[in-house]
Parts: sequence; C-alpha cells; structure tokens
Amino acid sequence: YVVSSWKLPSDTITTNVVGTVNLFEAIRRARYSPRILVACSSEEYGYVEPGELPITENNPLRPLSPYGVSKVGQDLLSYQYFKSYGLDVVRTRAFNHTGPRRSRVFVCSNFATQIIETQKGLRTHVSVGNLDAVRDFTDVRDTVAAYWLALEAGEAGEVYNICSGRGYSIREVLDKLIALSGADVKVRVDAERLRPSDVPLLIGDRTKFTARTGWEPRIPFDQTLSDVLAYWRAII
Repeated sequence: YVVSSWKLPSDTITTNVVGTVNLFEAIRRARYSPRILVACSSEEYGYVEPGELPITENNPLRPLSPYGVSKVGQDLLSYQYFKSYGLDVVRTRAFNHTGPRRSRVFVCSNFATQIIETQKGLRTHVSVGNLDAVRDFTDVRDTVAAYWLALEAGEAGEVYNICSGRGYSIREVLDKLIALSGADVKVRVDAERLRPSDVPLLIGDRTKFTARTGWEPRIPFDQTLSDVLAYWRAII
C-alpha cells in the first residue's frame, strides 16, 4: 500500500511488478488459460489537473508514489501479455475503498480506531496527516461485486475505473466519523503521517465500466463509515 511503499520502494516494485511477471510466465508456460483480474489502482493517475476531472481511463498516468509506479508497471504488463500472448486478462483501477474488516493501516479504519480509543481513554487525541487530499470512496463490498462483474463481463485487455464518482476530503471523512461516533476528540497533525508527495485530488469516472456491466455503488458512504465504527467498536 502507499505508505509502506515510501519505506520499502524496492520491495513494492518487486512484489507488484516482478510478482506479476512471475504469475504470467507460470500461466503461459503451463499452457493454462484462466481469466485473470489484475487489480490496479487509481494511484496510477497520481497528479491530476483540475480540468481533467472526473478521471477517465484515458487520463495520463502521473504516479506520485513508489506504489503508484508499481501499479502502472503491473497494469502495462497486463496489457503487454494480452497483446503478446493473448492472456485473458482484465484490468481494473479501483479508487479508494473502505468498510468493515478493512485494515487499520488505511485511513477510515485508522481514524475510527483512534476515535474509539479516545472515547475509551486509551489515547488523548487523534493523530492525522494531510487532511486536504480529496478521494473517491466506495464501500469495499460494492468494490468486490465490481471485481466479480469485471471477471464475468469485462473485455479482455481492457481497463476499467471502479469508483463512486464523488470526492470527499480526508477532513470531511474525519468529521463524519467523529459525528457518527458522538465523540468529543482533539485532533493533532503528526509530521510522521505526512508523505514526501501526496496525490491532491482523485475523483473517478465509472461510465465505461457501468456501460459494460451495469454496476453502480449501492451502499451510502455514511452507512459504510457507520459500519466501520461498529466493527472496530466490537474489537477494541
């Protein structure tokens, strides 16, 4: 994921790029012909000009993290193996997704756990990084349904955005979680949570995928955040 890629850039490249090559070569040499879904990422788009919103699959790729670069490599390798060897591969570029069971290293779960820990007296404040970044969130349960549909109905060799088409600033996400929790918490910026460069704005266009599969998000974002809070409250 993005944060660990700053600390382990070579490991990130090895896992996502070399790992993809290893998988494709094993499939090719075994003369096996499965349908393959390669889960790429909106982080590939990286820096996006305001006039380029919402982001379509044709937008330039300008990744701003080692993770984003690795996903571009994975994405283009998938296209190359489709063109060179006829590999039955479908690519998806999922924007941010969240929901219950999502690891606490990701922003919604991280905020939720900190808020609950503050309510329980386990910490004094909520630590945050850049709250100005804008992200397009989809419930993970809707995202998994989209992956299934991509395998069932996606065109081989093609790439599809999976997103809601609506952006929220990270500050808005934090405010929503605090309001839903009923907590009165202090918020402090932690320099350790700030990245060398951060993607400022990611809002996607899912027109191509919806036209192909009929998919659209079903779970409202406030319901997703409420479910995230309930999940972590049962654990902490």
